[in-house]
Amino acid sequence: MSQTKTKLLRKDAPIGVFDSGVGGLTVAREIMRQIPNEKIVYFGDTARVPYGSKSKETVTRFSEQIVRFLHTFQVKTIVVACNTASAYALDQLEHDIDIPIIGVLKPGAKAAMEATENGRIGVIATEATIGSGMYNKYIKEWNRDVTIYGKACPLFVPLIEEGLWEDPVTDEIARRYLTELIDIDIDTLILGCTHYPLIRSTLGRIAGDQVTLVNPAYETAIELREMLADMDLLNDEEPGLGSNRYQFYVSDKAEKFVRFANSIIKYGILSAKTVNIEDY
Repeated sequence: MSQTKTKLLRKDAPIGVFDSGVGGLTVAREIMRQIPNEKIVYFGDTARVPYGSKSKETVTRFSEQIVRFLHTFQVKTIVVACNTASAYALDQLEHDIDIPIIGVLKPGAKAAMEATENGRIGVIATEATIGSGMYNKYIKEWNRDVTIYGKACPLFVPLIEEGLWEDPVTDEIARRYLTELIDIDIDTLILGCTHYPLIRSTLGRIAGDQVTLVNPAYETAIELREMLADMDLLNDEEPGLGSNRYQFYVSDKAEKFVRFANSIIKYGILSAKTVNIEDY
């Protein structure tokens, strides 16, 4: 991004964050924690979730519509808080827009590469994220000697959205998914879906102390903070009351979204507005 374009962006402008649904709220939560002065406009594509079973072309089209919607808020940067959209659409979005944009894959991949000691990294994610091979691509760019083992875990998202974060059913499914990764002696595990940090304690207990869990939501917030600092775009002042500090939009089922959001984010999310994203 040119210095001229950066100067046109306002420090007090919001950060745009989007996901296929509610999973990206874990990324928004980390941004709130790590960069507390920032304003956020969040969009969850609840009408068209999940992205993990859709084609690259479809996910890219959806993502482009959402970015056009977020642009109406004059956001200063966009965070693709969805592993599938980061895998399938980020390159096209970077080409399309003239503001900084980051996804969740690269920060997670970088943290995993730095954490591993035996060079055996596991990735659990949706079928689309595993199938894209993007975690492999990014990690191999930094270190070709590392071996990545991917495992699609399609049952985790519905279990999490049903609120079964600490439940015997989730324990059993996690054990089945993780056993083969543990058996091949991974020492690092990437939680490659933004829902998965919500069952981090379960995954950590089953994986064992010898496995380092990497939370791309946290790593993305840290990278975002560094990027904004480098561009002199960090908001200097805490937003005042009534400044629409955190705004939430969805494409369907706003009430269900708000209930789930309030179970994740302890900042009193009172409402979410429904928009017809197909208009963008």
